[in-house]
Amino acid sequence: MSKFDLREYKKVLEQKGRLITIGKEVSIVHEMAAVLKKINGETGVFFAKIKGYDMPAISGLTGNRQDWADYFGTSINLIREKIKEAMENPIPWQVVDKAPCQEVEIDPPANLLDFIPAPKFSEKDSGHFLTAGLVFVKEEETGNMHMSVRRMQVNDDGTLSVLIESPGLWNRYVEAEKQGKDLEMAVVLGVHPLLILASQINSYLYKGDKMAVAGAMAGEAVPVVKCKTIDVMVPAYAEIVIEGKMLAHVRKTEGPFGELAGYYGPASEQPILKITRITHRQNPWFQVIGPGTAEHKLPSALNREVVLYDTVKQVVPGVKDVHITVAGSGRFHGIISINKQFEGEGKTAILAALSSNKDMKHVVVVNDDVDIFDPADVEWAISSRVQADQDVVIISEARGCPLEPSNNIRGVSAKMGIDATYPLKYKEQFARIYIPGIDTINLDEYIKK
Repeated sequence: MSKFDLREYKKVLEQKGRLITIGKEVSIVHEMAAVLKKINGETGVFFAKIKGYDMPAISGLTGNRQDWADYFGTSINLIREKIKEAMENPIPWQVVDKAPCQEVEIDPPANLLDFIPAPKFSEKDSGHFLTAGLVFVKEEETGNMHMSVRRMQVNDDGTLSVLIESPGLWNRYVEAEKQGKDLEMAVVLGVHPLLILASQINSYLYKGDKMAVAGAMAGEAVPVVKCKTIDVMVPAYAEIVIEGKMLAHVRKTEGPFGELAGYYGPASEQPILKITRITHRQNPWFQVIGPGTAEHKLPSALNREVVLYDTVKQVVPGVKDVHITVAGSGRFHGIISINKQFEGEGKTAILAALSSNKDMKHVVVVNDDVDIFDPADVEWAISSRVQADQDVVIISEARGCPLEPSNNIRGVSAKMGIDATYPLKYKEQFARIYIPGIDTINLDEYIKK
């Protein structure tokens, strides 16, 4: 039994009461997406009956901080430490000869929708999409496996249009094109959430093998197997593996698609994957990530918090914690708590945070008596410790994120920081009210049954 078996992880969620089974038959045209949006990716969901398919689907595996904290045996504010520790101590993947993901081998169907229940999500989406497809490409120079989640449009000619936002993967594809070569690629569906989390590590900042980081997170090597038709290694316990080649000099219109920030990404010409073989487990499960839900945003936020914390700590040693919010699409909004020792540290933390990633747009810095994971507590600090003419920093015409439409109007973005820390010489005036004994009060003991 492997720690990377999704079916075993489902049992864990069931035992914790963290998985909802949808017994009603659902359609893949909008209905499944609507259910996922209502749940918002914050708890596991298993669709037992999908109209027109024998294959069930699973979702909602990566969108809850407490689930991650429970898995790592830590608190929600120290998940980033576990990720960093795994990055510093990777466990190389291990090749196996026989794998559950290759129990069944089939030729590619004329239309992938004949095999898998890929949903049509939003009203103006161009078609049906894979949203949980974990892409694997061999890095020839290192032997590592590139691993990232990419959205893919299911085309009616049996191909997939692949939206490549990762500069590293795009450069690899373009280099193959220059040589007149197709790029071998595997698309993996139905994986343990650790692989999704590790896939969101910034490839520019971390040059190692992300699958080895996932191994370190679990405390054991990820078992992998070589694909049948391409020279790519994939997780042995995946539910479905789609093997293929991304064709050189071939593009197809992909999109529009309802994206992470809650708006439609436009149609564009993107490479296509020609499928060469499909392998899968007996009675495989499909995997879905609800676009724009917490499941979509949180894995990226958790990895960005590692970088944010380390960046701020270089200039403000008293940084206590950082939080990149899901509501801010897991990238636009950061909240930082510091043990303020000198005046100016609040604004210094703001400048560092805004420099940590071009996507960071708004930052709030608070004292360490504020719970940065409680929006009401953060708002309280802003309301009572901020004077806008002194404590708000605005930087015009900086680089922003193309997923955020207000950035795309001019191609640049304004950045804002709010220093919600109090002046040190007035510390006593900002002492919070405290009621002795409140931490030990259990209301159940006081409420009449």
